[in-house]
Amino acid sequence: MKAPNSIRLFFERHGFAVSTRLAELLGMRVKSVRLFFIYASFTTLVGGFVLYLTLAFWLKLKDMIYTKRSSVFDL
Repeated sequence: MKAPNSIRLFFERHGFAVSTRLAELLGMRVKSVRLFFIYASFTTLVGGFVLYLTLAFWLKLKDMIYTKRSSVFDL
């Protein structure tokens, strides 16, 4: 039971104060920095999904337009 508490305390001391330290460094409010990270993560997630769907549609459209013909007589 001692090991999980020591790991948790280590991350609380060294890892969870990133937003606070960054806000102090930039002279901003901590709430603004945290909101920026939240919005950036959602934008990245949604943007990747939209890019994936766009490329999938584009490749499907390309396959529909440029069909490979096996011989000259298929025209």
